[in-house]
Amino acid sequence: MNSIEQRICSCIDAHASELTAFAHDIYIHAETGYAEHRTARQVADWLKNRCGLAPETGLAQTGVRASLGNSRPSVCLIGELDGIRCPEHPFAVPETGMSHACGHHMQLAALAGAALALSDPLVAEQLDGSAVFFAVPCEEHVPMNRLNQLRQEGIASCCGGKPELLLRGAFDDIDAAVTTHAHMVPCDKDFLLGSNSTSGFLSKLIHIKGRASHTAIAPEKGVNALDVVTLARSAIGMLRSTLRDAHCVRIGEVVRMGNSAINVVPHEVTVDLQVRAKTWEALLDADKKIDRAYRAAAYAFGAEITITDDMGYLPTIPAHPCQALSEAAALLFDQATSEPVSFAVHNAASTDVGDLSHRMPVVNFTFSGFSGTLHGADFRITNEEKAYLLPAKLAALTMYRLLRDNAAQAQQLIAAYQPPMSAEAYREYAKKFESGFVGEPSPFTSR
Repeated sequence: MNSIEQRICSCIDAHASELTAFAHDIYIHAETGYAEHRTARQVADWLKNRCGLAPETGLAQTGVRASLGNSRPSVCLIGELDGIRCPEHPFAVPETGMSHACGHHMQLAALAGAALALSDPLVAEQLDGSAVFFAVPCEEHVPMNRLNQLRQEGIASCCGGKPELLLRGAFDDIDAAVTTHAHMVPCDKDFLLGSNSTSGFLSKLIHIKGRASHTAIAPEKGVNALDVVTLARSAIGMLRSTLRDAHCVRIGEVVRMGNSAINVVPHEVTVDLQVRAKTWEALLDADKKIDRAYRAAAYAFGAEITITDDMGYLPTIPAHPCQALSEAAALLFDQATSEPVSFAVHNAASTDVGDLSHRMPVVNFTFSGFSGTLHGADFRITNEEKAYLLPAKLAALTMYRLLRDNAAQAQQLIAAYQPPMSAEAYREYAKKFESGFVGEPSPFTSR
């Protein structure tokens, strides 16, 4: 570890109590996506008053971005602002049920610590290119009913913050991204280096309209919309044998009924549905089968049906740890254990980092310091050093190694990456969904 790297770590250690307090404050004040106003203010105040930077605010409503340097290559460190609805969590906000059982406050601690260390004048003068600190809104996607309202109000077009920022061009001057998260797959080490594959998903809103009638006097005159759902779900259950296990297809749905008396045939039902898969091709295949099952069930009962597809997240492109990340983790060997990702392990969850990985190289690591289940009421911080301080050190050391020596490692990383989508191709893909899309959307048609 050279003198600059020692200075980075010493800076974070010297401000450990402030960083822990910053993280805890965000932990107990979780907010929903695109409405993280308090959290965004806390981040902006830290970047301005503690780091001496000039943050931009209000990006995709609540995003906060500050830069060290103004030249290329530009490498950004990302933190996510929003929480997750989990009212059973002990630190959930009583009025909203929002909590940070997602661990996003841990990312913001890493961003805050790394920004503090890298903005030290002696460290900053060693960096070439730009180090960007970007707190982004809404990683926990917005369901279709709320997204439609946000679109009508002109607040957002996309169900996730990174897609929204990509659509708006906020990443057009970024060449590579460093992302972090609490461990999402089983890992006994303090750090898991690199990106596992994650599933992509599409959202669907299925509206079924039958016909009301008295359930005792004239049930034969009714068309039961709930029975349509039951038949479709049975068909989908049988279709599961046509889905390859390797594609990790998952289907989640919530059935919503309008106000209806018990003695009236249920005549109107809405199904909010997500379909996930490891690859885009498998996702579209499963999506077609779901459509056929619901349309056939509606036909069988003589019900009307409308199916609207909407944007989800793209599958994450897996990546081994880059040289800078591996070297930075090795510098912390006496404080933290680490191992690289295995491409044999797939994360069946989804993240909008997947969309980012289609535009630029992503340097990712996950970390420990907690117990319980992500998004669960039992999620707890168990080790503040591992949850807040060590991720800040690893993020800062990785950014430093990418950008030192004429940003040689960043240049190498960027040159070796072939993004599947251009900025314009991604915008064309995202815009297809702005008013709902019925059909077979593909992000690769405009390449």
